Amino acid sequence: MAHSHAHAHAREERAHDQGRLAAVLVLSALYLVAELVGGLLTGSLALLADAGHMLSDVGALALALFAFWLAERPAGAARTFGWRRFEILAALANGLVLALVALGVGLEAIQRLETPRPVQGLAAFAIASGGLAVNLLGLGLLRRSRERSLNLRGAWLHLLGDALGSVAAMTSGLLIWAFDWRAADPLASLAIGALVLRSAWALLRETVDVLLEAAPGHLDVDELRGAIALESGVVSVHDLHVWTITSGMISLSCHVRSSCGVDDHVLLARLQDLLRRRFAIHHATIQIEPEGFEEPGEVC
Repeated sequence: MAHSHAHAHAREERAHDQGRLAAVLVLSALYLVAELVGGLLTGSLALLADAGHMLSDVGALALALFAFWLAERPAGAARTFGWRRFEILAALANGLVLALVALGVGLEAIQRLETPRPVQGLAAFAIASGGLAVNLLGLGLLRRSRERSLNLRGAWLHLLGDALGSVAAMTSGLLIWAFDWRAADPLASLAIGALVLRSAWALLRETVDVLLEAAPGHLDVDELRGAIALESGVVSVHDLHVWTITSGMISLSCHVRSSCGVDDHVLLARLQDLLRRRFAIHHATIQIEPEGFEEPGEVC
């Protein structure tokens, strides 16, 4: 019953996350047009960089939303886990796009440092302020959701980078308007690129760990192994593997040697309860082996 309730709660959370994501997508798409037109009219690279990043936001949010929908499709004989890992692939794609946007902005900013162009500072400031408001609203909507999904975290990082880009564009607009310091625009763009690249690297590293089936970063595998080994009736633990299928879905498999006279069914139930209660692992496959059992090919 508790397991069914947890799944029902998870489905409800995913439905809420999906609704918030759709709302942020609509807001970002609407303001993207305003920033793009504004950047062209004012001549601000920082504003155009922000618009380019917002374009990647819209793509990232749309991809994240599609990944949500695809992940809900039922599992089949060919894909026993269904399409759940597509969310991780979406996060990986978002990380790569973030890195490309950052590099593109950086290259253009270096060119503009060599040949500064005129920028309408006050207009750029006003348009970037609107972009910041939209991004802050989106960040607020997805703030809690990002902790539950790498897919949503990728979308949230896009919005965070865009919000920082809006701040940089606002700052450069004010500096150009007040002091006619044209270098402020490409310098702000370089700052945007550096911040976005840092976020992209963190996201890529985490998604690659999931795809390589590394142990989840928040779990101490030695502590996990020790907790299983300390259970009454356990002689030893081997072939322990812990990995992430998709965000929030941790799987475990291991072989456990049980001592003589232990009821294997009771031991299995206790171990499953330990993993759920202490480590929040609900998908565990445990092979109980009686003491003295020898696997094929095992050296005595």
